[in-house]
Amino acid sequence: MGALNEKPRRLGSGQSQCPYCGLLQDRVATLEQDWVLLEPDMRPLAHTVPAEHRWIELSDGRVTVYGVCPPDQFQRCRVEHRLACPQQALPDLWPWLTSLRVENGRQVERQTDPEPPPLPPEEWPDAG
Repeated sequence: MGALNEKPRRLGSGQSQCPYCGLLQDRVATLEQDWVLLEPDMRPLAHTVPAEHRWIELSDGRVTVYGVCPPDQFQRCRVEHRLACPQQALPDLWPWLTSLRVENGRQVERQTDPEPPPLPPEEWPDAG
């Protein structure tokens, strides 16, 4: 009977210091018997986080990536500390956006580069 009156048992977790920035990060167990380092005290709305980066907390204290789209509009999630760490490069969350940014950079270069001088008639491809 005592089991009904007890709170659910939480799996061991804790905090550690990020080796890159020195801030604290939560060490949380995953469903896959592994650990993930999450940003402490931050639980954004799940639909604002890319699907493959949403960590949903389960009743036993573990977390799992929640890739269902779209999530419930009120669902909260956790994010990995590495995404918020000021000393680590942000991963490529949207490859199509990175490609667009690269192409836009090329377009700016084409617009700012002076046009090459025209070829003299003797160098035209059909001149010979």
